[in-house]
Amino acid sequence: MNELHDFDELDEESDSPERERAAKRTTWVSVAVNLGLTLTQVIAGLWSGSQGLVADGIHSLSDLVADFVVLLALRHSRKAPDANHPYGHQRFENAASLVLGALLLAVGLGMINTAVHKLENPATIPTVHGLALAVALGALAAKELLFRYMLAVAERVRSSLLVANAWHARSDAASSLVVAIGIGGNLLGVTLLDPIAALIVGLMIVKMGWGFTRDAFHDLTDRAVNEEQAAAIAAEILAIPGVRGIHDLRTRKTGDMIVADVHLEIDGHLTVAEGHEIAKRVVATVKARHPVLHLTTHVDPV
Repeated sequence: MNELHDFDELDEESDSPERERAAKRTTWVSVAVNLGLTLTQVIAGLWSGSQGLVADGIHSLSDLVADFVVLLALRHSRKAPDANHPYGHQRFENAASLVLGALLLAVGLGMINTAVHKLENPATIPTVHGLALAVALGALAAKELLFRYMLAVAERVRSSLLVANAWHARSDAASSLVVAIGIGGNLLGVTLLDPIAALIVGLMIVKMGWGFTRDAFHDLTDRAVNEEQAAAIAAEILAIPGVRGIHDLRTRKTGDMIVADVHLEIDGHLTVAEGHEIAKRVVATVKARHPVLHLTTHVDPV
C-alpha cells in the first residue's frame, strides 16, 4: 500500500479575512505616520541645518516606500492558486521582504557616504537650530508608538512580513534617538556629533537591511522551518492513531505558511481505504494546529 495524499484545507486563523484587514489597517496607519514624519523632518532638517535630521527624514521616506511594498504584497499574496501558481501566491510576501531589505541597504549606504564626506570636511558642518532637537524628539515618540502598535498586531495575526515592517519602525525610533543625541551635542558646541549621528543611523539601517535581505532570500530558496517547529509537526503526526512512525519529513517556507511532505509508516495489513483515512486525519490535524498550507503524505506499509 503506497499512496500520495495532499489535502488542501487552509489554516483558517492564518488566512482569515481578519488577518488581511489587520495587516492593511496597520500598514495604512504607518503610511500616514511616515508621510507626516518625512515632510516634517526633511523640511525642519534643511531649515535648521541638521544633516542627521534630514537623514532620519529620508529613513522615514524609505519606510513610506516600504509600506506601499507591503500593501502590494498583501494584495497579491492572498490571490487564489492558479495555473501558473498552483501553490498560491504567498511568496509575494517573501519577495516584498527582499525588496524592503534591498531598499534599506541602499538608503543606509547613501547616508554613510554623505556622513563620511561631512566628517572629512568638518568646516562645512553648521551649528543646527534648536527646532531640530524638538522635531527629533517628537519623531522618536511617534516611531516608538507606531512600532508597539504594529508589532502587537503582527504577532496577533502571525505575519512575518508585518513583524519585519514593525521592526523597521523600531529601527526608525532608534535612529531618531541617535539623531536627537547628535543634535543635542551640536547645540552644545560639538558640531561633529550631528554627522556622526547620521553615520550611526546609516550603519543601523544597513545592518537591518542585510538581515531582511538574507532571510527573504533563504525563504525564497526553500529554506526549511526551524528544528523546534519541525519537531512539533513530527510529534503531532506521531500522536495520531494508526501512525507507527514517520520518516523524510521535509518543509519549506512560502510566505508565512509552510509546505511539507512526509512518509507515514502504517500497518501494511490495512486496506488502502483505511490507510487513506489515517493520512487524511494526519493532514487535517497538522493543518488545524500549525501554519501548514499543503501537506503531502506518502503511505509506507510496515
